[in-house]
Amino acid sequence: MARAPEHIDLTSWIHEELKSQILEHKLKPGQKIIQEEVAEDLGVSRTPLLKVLQILEAEFLVESKPRRGYYVREISNKEMIDVFDCREVLEGLAARLVAERANDSEIETIKNCFSQFIESDGPINEEEYEKADQRFHSLISKVCNNKMLARLEMIGNVHILAYQKGLLRPPEETLSEHKKIITALLNRNGEEAERAMRIHIKRSRESLKEKID
Repeated sequence: MARAPEHIDLTSWIHEELKSQILEHKLKPGQKIIQEEVAEDLGVSRTPLLKVLQILEAEFLVESKPRRGYYVREISNKEMIDVFDCREVLEGLAARLVAERANDSEIETIKNCFSQFIESDGPINEEEYEKADQRFHSLISKVCNNKMLARLEMIGNVHILAYQKGLLRPPEETLSEHKKIITALLNRNGEEAERAMRIHIKRSRESLKEKID
């Protein structure tokens, strides 16, 4: 694990570090968080770590079990559907705003998330594709030039929760959908970017519902 740099807000740094570990599945759903081990690995005391765990509990990322400690929260299928309901609206709007407000460099960075898969005819590595998928959707929220929208996504930890169960559909099915979103962004077509994004997320939500049923 990483060590805290000097002269930083220690609580914020631990918070971001643990969120990253949950997103990357280094801390897995249902896993107990051994505070002594985490504190030692991060090179911090248990006092700021405990404060961060309490913050993460309020953010729905961990849960406290009486007399047992803190665990990475395992999101239910119903909650996951709720997450995708929110994603469809928030990321649909974010995609529209990126098309209308982002600069060329920002859109090019978004496009490059999937370049290796678009340009290759070979089999797709699902682990690498999932990382690209996470980066793609995260960037769209970050560069939409709407601080309130980005704040809502950050507070709700929508992306971290959405990827708890990994990819819901195979890359061969979703790559063409990502390409449509990218094309709309490059064409500065906000309406089409929002429509393509909402369809993309809606299909994943429907796939999840089918698995539940």
